[in-house]
Order: sequence, then C-alpha cells, then structure tokens
Amino acid sequence: MLIGGIMTASGAPPIVLVHGTRFSAAQWSPQLAALQEDFRVAAVELPGHGARSAQPWSLDAATEVIASAVDSLGSGPALVVGHSLGGYASLEFARRHPARLRGLVLAGASASTRGRWATPYRWVAGLVPRIPADKLARWNDRLLRRLHPPEVVEATILAGYAFHTLPAAWDEVLGRFDASAMRHVAAPVLILNGEKDTVFRSGEADFARAHPQARIELIPRAGHLANFDAPDAFTDAVRRFARELPALPARD
Repeated sequence: MLIGGIMTASGAPPIVLVHGTRFSAAQWSPQLAALQEDFRVAAVELPGHGARSAQPWSLDAATEVIASAVDSLGSGPALVVGHSLGGYASLEFARRHPARLRGLVLAGASASTRGRWATPYRWVAGLVPRIPADKLARWNDRLLRRLHPPEVVEATILAGYAFHTLPAAWDEVLGRFDASAMRHVAAPVLILNGEKDTVFRSGEADFARAHPQARIELIPRAGHLANFDAPDAFTDAVRRFARELPALPARD
C-alpha cells in the first residue's frame, strides 16, 4: 500500500517514507500532510505490516517494496526516509539499489544490531509473542495517546499494529547491520535522531564516520519516535535535507 501526494517544487527529489517496527504507513501522516505540498511523496507498508499484514516478512521483500515505491513516483532516484526497522530496511535497499537512491535519512536506526548491542532487540523479540496481541495493542494505544496529540497519532492507532511480524523482522535484522553498512550507500546521508533516543543513538558517531557525506542532526527533547514527539521539527529536517541534495545531472 502507498499513501502519497504530488510534487510541486521543480527539481525536488521524490520522497519515500518507510515506517518502523509494528507500525504502518499511517506513522507518517504528519509528515505526508506537510511534505506533499512541495514534493512527490509516498509512504510504504512493509511486508507483514498494514495492508501487507498477511505477507511474510523478509528483507528481500522489504527492499523490493521500497524500490517499487521509488519507481511509482516516476521522478528518478528518491530520498528514502527510514525509521527504526524501516531505517535498516532502507540501508539494505541502498546497498541493493544504489541507482534508485538520491539521499537517505536514517531515523532511530544508527545503532549496531551486532554483538552486545543486539541484546535489547533479542529480549523484546522474545517477549512479544508471549503477550496477547490485543493487550499489546491496548498498551500501545494508551501510551501513544498519553504522549502525543490525537492529530499526530490517531491515524497510527486506527491502522493497528503488526506485533506478529516483530520477531521475524528483528531476527533477520539482528547480526546484520553496523556502521560498515554505510559504505554501501552511494548518496548523502542524514542521521536524524531524537536527542533522548539513547539506545538507537549509540552508534551514530560510528555511522557518520563511515560515510563521507553523512551528518548527524538531533531533534531536541525527542525520543525514539521523533516524528511523533516533534513532528514539525522532524519534517523541517527532512525538507531541508531534501533541498540540499545535489541536482541530478542534465540529460542529453
């Protein structure tokens, strides 16, 4: 499933938004509403999530979903914005489809998933199947509503969650990504993290050093869900980065 809008700014890159663990394209509702005024933009749903809930998760399938979204926008290589699980899927997309990438925003996805850093992921992935999905959904609903305004999170709550996919998704991501993955990204990179997201910021300096065109930007007072915590600041950071990307070479 794609949710998107039409680009109005001449020469602006198309933007593909890739959601995080358990969410769907609805995670990006605040950003879609703002970015589609100036960009051709689409939010994807990864395998096992949202409208693709019945599809089995795999990184292979996830990268092809992203590639199809880039192609559907019909404006050449895209700026891909990936959050958490979507950030790691976007790193894999960058490795497999370098010609389709104009820029990459990694949001809450600059921690190594190898070695000791994998322990928190393994703990969560092992715990989730033991808790009934309806109970997890109620907990998530209450948490999102307590922390964020309804206009920011209500679309995500209504879309539901993909807890059933979490173990398989993180099982494949664990052991696979660290800063060395940045060497396969043939485009500028913005590492965009919430200031308070200590876990997923743990490798940001290493990730930035591993790429000659990477920089770090922090969203003040925001946590892991920075696009919910500070939607305007998150959107502004993506918009500025999109406008800074080098122009495409002129075609003959």
